[in-house]
Formats: sequence, structure tokens, C-alpha cells
Amino acid sequence: MEMSKQEAGPLLQKSFAFAVRMMKFHRHLQTNEREYIVSKQLVRSATSIGANAEEATGAISTADFTSKISIAYKEARETGYWLRLLQATGYIEEKLFLSLHDDCQQLCRILYSILRSSGRA
Repeated sequence: MEMSKQEAGPLLQKSFAFAVRMMKFHRHLQTNEREYIVSKQLVRSATSIGANAEEATGAISTADFTSKISIAYKEARETGYWLRLLQATGYIEEKLFLSLHDDCQQLCRILYSILRSSGRA
């Protein structure tokens, strides 16, 4: 099963752009803030969103598709957690946090909508 082009385009674009932002933010956290533990968790989960969405576009079965989208959704939720933790501990300024968290929430909504339409949510 493959995602429709209407679903795949925005999801793949947004998840890739988000991964780029997170890679740059990860570099900032390590270089300027000397924060290594949570920033590594953050970049792993954030980049996994798009990687799993990309894999879903080439799924060989409905179960495979659903599994990859489900993993992407869970990774997006985890990313939101790490962002909230970094904000609560003073590593992210409010304005940047709101922007990054909003992008993350948009991805969560898209992924959940795909899961819901596939009958798995």
C-alpha cells in the first residue's frame, strides 16, 4: 500500500524540513550549550520521523505501511517530549520552542490523520 501523492508530498516535505531544523538545532545545543545527552535523543527521534514516512511510501503491504506510519507518529510524539524537556530546563528560548514544537505538532496531526484514515487509530 502506498500513500496518495496528496498525503505523501506534504508529509515528506515537512518531515524533511523538520529534520534539517533539528540537525541544526542539535549542532547548536552541542556547540553552544554543551548539551550532549538529550540533544542526541532529540535528533534521533526527529530524523526518524521522515525516515519512517519515506519507508512507508514504499511499503509492500498495508501492515508494513501502517507500521512505518505508526513508528513515525511515535517518533514525532517522542520529539515533542524532548523539546518540552529542553524548554523546561532552559535550553530553548520560548520563541524558538514554540516554533519547533508547532512544527512537531503539525507532523503529529498529519501522521495521526493518516493512521486514522487507514483504520489504525
